[in-house]
Amino acid sequence: MNLPSSFSEINQLLIQDQLDLVDICKYYIQKIEHSSTNSFIEIFKESALKKASEVNDKIKNKNQGALAGMIIGIKDNICYKDHEVTASSKMLNGFNSVFNATAVRRLLEEDAIIIGRLNCDEFAMGSSNENSFYGPVKHHLDETRVPGGSSGGSAVAVAEGLCMASLGSDTGGSIRQPASFCGVIGMKPSYGRISRNGLLAYASSFDQIGVFTTNIEDACLLTHIMSGKDEFDSTLASVETHLKKIEPLNNKMAIGIPKDYLDFKSLDPEIKIKTESVIEKLKRDGHQINYINFPFIKHLVPCYYVLTTAEASSNLARYDGAHYGFRSENANDINSTYELSRTEGFGLEVKRRIMLGNFVLSSGYYDAYFTKAQKVRKLIKEATEQMLKENDILLFPTTPTTAFKIGEINDPIQMYLQDIFTVHANIVGVPAVSLPMGQHSNNLPFGVQLMSSTLKEDLLYSASQYILNM
Repeated sequence: MNLPSSFSEINQLLIQDQLDLVDICKYYIQKIEHSSTNSFIEIFKESALKKASEVNDKIKNKNQGALAGMIIGIKDNICYKDHEVTASSKMLNGFNSVFNATAVRRLLEEDAIIIGRLNCDEFAMGSSNENSFYGPVKHHLDETRVPGGSSGGSAVAVAEGLCMASLGSDTGGSIRQPASFCGVIGMKPSYGRISRNGLLAYASSFDQIGVFTTNIEDACLLTHIMSGKDEFDSTLASVETHLKKIEPLNNKMAIGIPKDYLDFKSLDPEIKIKTESVIEKLKRDGHQINYINFPFIKHLVPCYYVLTTAEASSNLARYDGAHYGFRSENANDINSTYELSRTEGFGLEVKRRIMLGNFVLSSGYYDAYFTKAQKVRKLIKEATEQMLKENDILLFPTTPTTAFKIGEINDPIQMYLQDIFTVHANIVGVPAVSLPMGQHSNNLPFGVQLMSSTLKEDLLYSASQYILNM
């Protein structure tokens, strides 16, 4: 089956009765079943085909929703009622959600079809998708390499054409980094744009649901549909959202280029050259290019990991073997239930981050680490806000390298440094998008990243469309 690349074209063909949604759904199910990348943990065959049939009827009666025909995969940390959700962890193996995440509910209300759940790093903790109870996800172009993480399954599923779009979560780059590695668009909205209700928490002041797509129009559409006030998430911004198309750029942009990112010593030379060529094209087109200093680059990763591990140690305390989830068969009293269930139920990386979080919150170290990291976060936020007052967007690489080999990075610190270019947006809470910029000489994709001020996603979409069409 040859399907158009954009949802709007597919939607029109369905309305014109030139395509059948059940056939499209079966086509994707068959592709998933023949894939060897391990991106899908489970296919929701029964519910997806049932929904496809219902939406077919709606299309015939001309009362379909805005997403009629959209086939979506969801990361395995986002709740879908009466379907399993495990955060790719033994701790939640077999757990079925009793409600829909707000983002999922809004997609379903507009007649999207959720086709399955996607592999990820356990509890979204990782930069390679190697830390999963279900095994690592493999890169669709080279199965010896990682797809990035933690939303590696979501990125590969879209890149491999197993679904039209996918949902991921981004705590420190978990959408943008795998989007760069896999050559797709990855959008992390502003903190407070999309409800976190129904997203299994990692670090609550950083987490955000976002999307993977093959074109910027679909990313815009999905973000707007999922956005808006929600009584179950008090951190949402008090702004109304409405469905809209991407507006073309009517004015020249002021574009900030943080020199510290381009001069980063571990940045791949080809990625640097390509990023500089994008900057030169923008300059030739009349946009104002401002090279700026950002002296906090060396503080980003330490600040991020102190704060996120502290929040993770608190959020994951609920998985104690007493209420729900995995319970050790070797436990014989309350203390051994807590200790053994958490020891046997969590993977190595999750336990590492819980222990680090407990350490930075412990008596005698709280002020030295956690309080200091909060102060550094404030400084980073103020510096970024100043840069975005003087510039419409910031532009720099998404990742320092292309996808590395499975098992290549064993040092946790080296793995944490994979997030060096992406944690910035999460620390500050601003929106950021990774755009595919072609292939490296090693035949692997990589991306460039755009950031804008909080809640200015529409500017990011317009700028993204412009850059992708240059």
